[in-house]
Order: sequence, then structure tokens, then C-alpha cells
Amino acid sequence: MNIYDITIKNRKGEDVKLNDFKDKVLIIVNTATGCGFTPQYEGLEKLYKNYHSKGLEVLDFPCNQFGKQAPGTDDEIHNFCTLKYNTTFDQFQKIDVNGEEASPLFTLLKEKIQDDTIDGLKNKMAMKAIKAISSTCKKPGDIQWNFTKFLVDKEGNVIGRYSPTYKPDDMETKVKELLNITDAPAEEAS
Repeated sequence: MNIYDITIKNRKGEDVKLNDFKDKVLIIVNTATGCGFTPQYEGLEKLYKNYHSKGLEVLDFPCNQFGKQAPGTDDEIHNFCTLKYNTTFDQFQKIDVNGEEASPLFTLLKEKIQDDTIDGLKNKMAMKAIKAISSTCKKPGDIQWNFTKFLVDKEGNVIGRYSPTYKPDDMETKVKELLNITDAPAEEAS
């Protein structure tokens, strides 16, 4: 199965085909409004604003599986995000990312990349602590907490999985690479 074969629901419950995002670079993230990582919405919005016109899409999937940190309806979550963080990227229907009711999208993402792309010591220690309190991690590859981010290239290949401790700003170099954006060299002063 390819990512473009999957249909998801927008926050109003309408079908959206991921095929509509073909030829775009995607950041796909499970989120929560009451989490210590919730301020990452700012970094996600910054990336979106800076690179949307170049082909970046941020796909936001609220998830209430981790500490019940995404309470409320889809509209309430959307209102919170737009008022508090001025988000303008696409937000979809609340989903599960692990277990029997897991979204087919996140099931596929987890199959493609089971471990975090960045696994420095600080990240490993933080994720070990998170895993200890997360009761939804039952299988290898399961999402461990809110704000796990997946990076997908223009062909639909899942090329990165980033833990909640990895900030969206730190993804900018890879996003620019996938969008074929090169920084122009600074002009020399005469």
C-alpha cells in the first residue's frame, strides 16, 4: 500500500484523499492541545508559512490516546489551535495512532519507519521516560507520545520519523532539501 491510496477524514468528517497531496512534501503529526509539547504548534506553523508556497503541507491529527491530552470536539481543538497558535495548516479528525482502532495512515507510517530518525542520547533518555508512562505502546514501532512527526517526500516515501522531543525548527534543513530549496550565497561587498 502507498500513502496516496489512503483516505482520511477532515475535521468536519468529510473524506480527503491523500492523493490530493501528491507532489507535496508532508509533515504528518499526531497532536494534543494539553501536552507539554503543544507549543510545537508554533514551529509547525512557522515551517508551513515559510514553505507552503514551495510545496510543504502540514497534516495535523489530534490524538487523545496519550494522557487524554486532546479533549474536546474536533471544532473545539481547531478553535484552540487557531486562537492560541494562529495555525493555518490542515487539521483532520481526531484519531487513534496505536491499537486496534489506529488510523490506517499511522499504521502505514509506523510500518515504513519504526524508530525515530534522530536518536541522540538526550532524545533516547526523554523517550525512555515517555515510554514508561505511555500505556498505548504495545508493538514495535508504536507511537510513543503526542507530536511524533513523519516527513514524507513528493513521491510519497516516508523518509523520516521524529520523536516528540525533536522540534519542528530542527526539521527545516531536511524540508528545504526535499523541496529543492538552496540558500543563495551571500553577495560579497565591493
